[in-house]
Amino acid sequence: MSVIVHVYYSGKNGNARKFAEEMEGSGIAEKIRSEPGNLKYVYFFPMNDPETVLLIDSWQNQTALDLHHASPMMEKILLLREKYDLHMQVERYLSDDAGIPDSDMQFIRE
Repeated sequence: MSVIVHVYYSGKNGNARKFAEEMEGSGIAEKIRSEPGNLKYVYFFPMNDPETVLLIDSWQNQTALDLHHASPMMEKILLLREKYDLHMQVERYLSDDAGIPDSDMQFIRE
């Protein structure tokens, strides 16, 4: 069962986007993607809220996420959050690993 975390970073004056750009540009995001157990680490920008960035962060299991939280990358992330004065809203989901049900497949165009 994988762990999926949605982190909504919000700030002022474009700081959330600047944070995401620095995470990508500095290589921190790529280092996180290469950590054992990371399945996804991707930033998205909501069309109706220019002051928010959504991070979708997915891990194979809680142990992998715990190891990430104990890694040197977290200190770098914390410093950047402070630098850009960001606030966070977090949602956490657990996958059921069952895949997409047949009843939903009729609505998906591949």
